[in-house]
Amino acid sequence: MKAVIHHGPSGLDGLRVSDVKIKQPGLGEVRVRLKAAGLNHRDLFLMEGRQATDRPLILGSDGAGIIEEVGKGVSDHMVGNEVIIHPTIGWERTEEVPVVPEILGGPMDGTFAETVVIPAGNAFRKPLYLSWEEAGVLPLSALTAYRALFTRAQIKAGEHVLIPGIGGGVATYAMLMAQAAGAVVSVTSRSEAKLVEARRYSLHRAFSSDGDWNEELEGEKVDVILDSIGPATFSQYLKVIKPNGRIISFGASSGDTVDVPLRALFFPQLSWIGTSMGSREEFAEMLQFMEKHRIHPLIDRMYAIDETRSAFQRMMAGEQFGNIGLLFG
Repeated sequence: MKAVIHHGPSGLDGLRVSDVKIKQPGLGEVRVRLKAAGLNHRDLFLMEGRQATDRPLILGSDGAGIIEEVGKGVSDHMVGNEVIIHPTIGWERTEEVPVVPEILGGPMDGTFAETVVIPAGNAFRKPLYLSWEEAGVLPLSALTAYRALFTRAQIKAGEHVLIPGIGGGVATYAMLMAQAAGAVVSVTSRSEAKLVEARRYSLHRAFSSDGDWNEELEGEKVDVILDSIGPATFSQYLKVIKPNGRIISFGASSGDTVDVPLRALFFPQLSWIGTSMGSREEFAEMLQFMEKHRIHPLIDRMYAIDETRSAFQRMMAGEQFGNIGLLFG
């Protein structure tokens, strides 16, 4: 089968499409023939951090397809089921957070292949209203957004949620989910084209990340900020968040180190909360929420597997609004 392999040089230089042997499902496992898969910034970070001595790795955490074979202990009735893949392995209960969750696409082989073997419990029924393209790009970004908004921030209807850096998968899912939950949503971006696109979704405000946020909001304060950027914008958060507000961090696209004056946290009683990915329980809740509100993933562009390098180059350039994915024949 064809698969997207990373091996040898770090970064995109180690990326190639190769023929690999199809794996057989073991005890409690199923093999899924992929219809579509989604790219994540996590894939880029993994490629940058890999060494020449590391084993070849099939990338990809997102995917959807049809179960074509089951291992021992799995009902034959699952064969033929259309499924969407929960990418986090072994994190069952929401409150039992693992130190380092195991996830498809690193360290386990992932979904950028014509087939993937996963635990049967990680195969969820594909919502019928979703296309294969939509289901394929949904899992990791939508799960991250759901946990950030509902488990960690515990947003309520009427609260004002600010999403800096609109355009990527998690941010666009968070925008749609927060609106469905009755929140007031504002976004920022350095790209005027992305702000124009974002304004199609009935946002409260959409403004440049480079301006004075307090002025852009006309003094209005926000309840929740979803932070995927880190140091480049963090100082702005402290100017626009309400007392008792929550900053939820799930990414660090501008670096890992943030210089925060502690008094700016403890005097206004702010909560700064970390989050990443999510549990099997949250994945089921997320799918139910999306199905209830008929939320469709925003797809930027789909590529053939042989075009995977071009897909990642688009992601690296930050050109996308929504999700970038791969389609399998």
